[in-house]
Amino acid sequence: MASAIVRSGLRSAIRSGASTPRASPASKRTFASHGHHDEAAEASKWEKITYLGIVTCTILAVVNLSKGHPHHEEPPAYPYLHIRNKEFPWGPDGLFEVKHH
Repeated sequence: MASAIVRSGLRSAIRSGASTPRASPASKRTFASHGHHDEAAEASKWEKITYLGIVTCTILAVVNLSKGHPHHEEPPAYPYLHIRNKEFPWGPDGLFEVKHH
């Protein structure tokens, strides 16, 4: 396969009269990017988009956190919710409960 490509390149070079074989335009590799200046512009664009996203997210977080949250009324103290069949070693209240006086 590779030898066939080399032979076709040599034949085209001989036909054109060139003393040195050159790669034909069809066999030249082309890439998707057009040049380095496009890469710099693309990087700059995404850097600006990133900073804009950071600022936007920060503003939204400040607005959402500054609003506060609704406080609901305490539910009624139903007697069946605080059943104690056996006394705790540390007293009548739970270990992490607030003691009401």
